[in-house]
Amino acid sequence: MTKVTIFQDLKIKSEYEITSNTTTIGRHDNNDICIDNLSISGRHAQILKAGDDYFIEDLNSSNGTYVNGNLIKKYLLSNGNEIRIGKYELKFQTDSAAAKPVREENEFEKTMIIRPDSIGLPESAGDSKIDKQMNAIAAKLATEQQQHKAPPKNASLQLLSGANAGKTLPLTKALTTLGKPGVQVAAITRRPTGYYILHVEGGANNGHPTINGDIVGSKASPLNNNDIIEVAGIKMEFNVS
Repeated sequence: MTKVTIFQDLKIKSEYEITSNTTTIGRHDNNDICIDNLSISGRHAQILKAGDDYFIEDLNSSNGTYVNGNLIKKYLLSNGNEIRIGKYELKFQTDSAAAKPVREENEFEKTMIIRPDSIGLPESAGDSKIDKQMNAIAAKLATEQQQHKAPPKNASLQLLSGANAGKTLPLTKALTTLGKPGVQVAAITRRPTGYYILHVEGGANNGHPTINGDIVGSKASPLNNNDIIEVAGIKMEFNVS
């Protein structure tokens, strides 16, 4: 079960079970969680569910939204996080995040990067810079998925070169990170309008991934069926059906 407990003057005021993909919090009575206090904006914040993850997002409130004492715009919640809006303290609790430690302001979920250059497609951990980028992208995707349904398509990468040539990598997640840390890393995202590839890290040479020989710039580039992409020297064919 996932719930938010509201405290006032260190006493439990109420509890709300989180059952929807979007749960709004604010002073107006049309919110899912209504807290009638002038220190809270009419629509103050919202909690977004994406898979097993929950994000809290401030909705341009007057007094801001804080997690563990830090002002946030959007934050990936962990079990036990303390949220403050106006004069009220809220505690976030979820079974799905029970094993995740509470993160400090500058800590992020570790990004695991699929290594297409190594036999068996193992995963390597990214550094703090990559973790920060991927958490920001994941938060943005979570918002997009609340507004639109993701495309009902199956996508995969057919590896054309390297140690795993001939193998297929299904793209089952909204965000798949692949490459070789320290050399070149890219991310493939599934969005309501289709699949895109993003440049994440280029190493000392600032190398970028390519699509059909064209360099992927600073913005996300759309992927089409049978596109040939190259990341960290490994060629792959993008397939979608």
